Amino acid sequence: MPANEILALAMFLSFIALVFTGFPVAWILGGLSVLFTALAIVLEVDFAIPIGMGWDYTSLTVDRVWNVMENWVMVALPMFIFMGLLLDRSGIARELMISFSRLFGGIRGGLAITVTLIGLLLAATTGIIGASVVLLALLGLPVMLNQGYDKALASGTVCAVGTLGILIPPSIMLVLMADRMSMSVGDLFLGAVFPGMLLGGLYIGYLLAYGFLRPERAPAAAHDPVDWSAIVDLFRAILPPAFLILAVLGSIFLGLATPTEAAGVGAAGAWLLAALKKQLGGGVMKDVLEETTRTTAFIFAVLLGATAFSLVLRGLGGDELIEGALLSLPFGATGIVICILIATFILGFFLDWIELTLIILPLVSPVVTGLGFDPVWFTVLFAVCLQTSFLTPPVGFAIFYLKGVAPEGIDVRTIYRGVVPFILLQLLGLVILFNWEALVTWLPAQAYGS
Repeated sequence: MPANEILALAMFLSFIALVFTGFPVAWILGGLSVLFTALAIVLEVDFAIPIGMGWDYTSLTVDRVWNVMENWVMVALPMFIFMGLLLDRSGIARELMISFSRLFGGIRGGLAITVTLIGLLLAATTGIIGASVVLLALLGLPVMLNQGYDKALASGTVCAVGTLGILIPPSIMLVLMADRMSMSVGDLFLGAVFPGMLLGGLYIGYLLAYGFLRPERAPAAAHDPVDWSAIVDLFRAILPPAFLILAVLGSIFLGLATPTEAAGVGAAGAWLLAALKKQLGGGVMKDVLEETTRTTAFIFAVLLGATAFSLVLRGLGGDELIEGALLSLPFGATGIVICILIATFILGFFLDWIELTLIILPLVSPVVTGLGFDPVWFTVLFAVCLQTSFLTPPVGFAIFYLKGVAPEGIDVRTIYRGVVPFILLQLLGLVILFNWEALVTWLPAQAYGS
């Protein structure tokens, strides 16, 4: 193996190892790019080992960073984050919980289904995983436990449903993927609609079956009779988030606004809803703006570090190394894609979705596209696969979000047991999407003729 490829492999393995130190990922990525550039220069100058990379090449990072920071698509990120955080303070989810539980609480597993339906609506309006999991835990978990629900089922439902926002548009992950892959955000948003609905449907189907087979662990709840007033209350509760979903996604899908412009509409709409519900007092705006700034800074810091890391890794021949390794596998084109997805699932046990999106996706996507697969289809598959990373130990962030606010008696072991069936459902959804490509590609083709 050539020396430059050995360096590329060492660089990648060093990144995975250093992630476990708890050091900020952005500094790990940037530091490794500097360290391995210096190492390449030492090997070439002092030991006459041909590497073919120096500081003049690494200095291209400045141009790459400039291209990232002036990209208008990325402006949508802070506005979508602001929209999601402000909606969590608006009280919409609490009204939905009351209305849905009155309608569905009388059936076995109905409260868990209520949490799922609320999570689907939150996913289409917020996309902030930590906020969604915490909010669903505070609203739904005590109610389910008080009705005698199995602790593992209740906690697993909250964790799994709270992660839907990373996939269902407007998803900040899809915005980031579109930027990295130079793809249309609208295509990815449309391609993720049916997969998101599919996962939600699988969750609801599982909960109905669980309630039927194990009624003592998912009992029907005491509730008021369902009448027209209950339906009217539900309609009123759904109307605000539906308005916001239509304003944001409708303007993108109909070609009336770019994703960046639609993000501005969503941020303004979230502020308007919070103002109408009189939820802007008590320093709410200050807290939301601070959290928006903190989250945006974290994402962009990792993005800048990943830009330098990717540049150096490519300079060392890392992309050719990965491409050659994938194409040399003793499988056909379909087998290679399956291997990539399996590797992504395993890496999700240890790495966050941001690192996988910024490092792994740009390396493997050209190989998949070169094999003749639709890039939108593969990117959405990759996104569905990444969703499992929020639930898989030891770095399952949704699990830790829930543990931070869970009532006494809900330990990490209980949450792990609860999320296992939902991880299997996510993998089932991935298999369905893999075999029925039209579930991803049909809607973008109808909308844009692509």
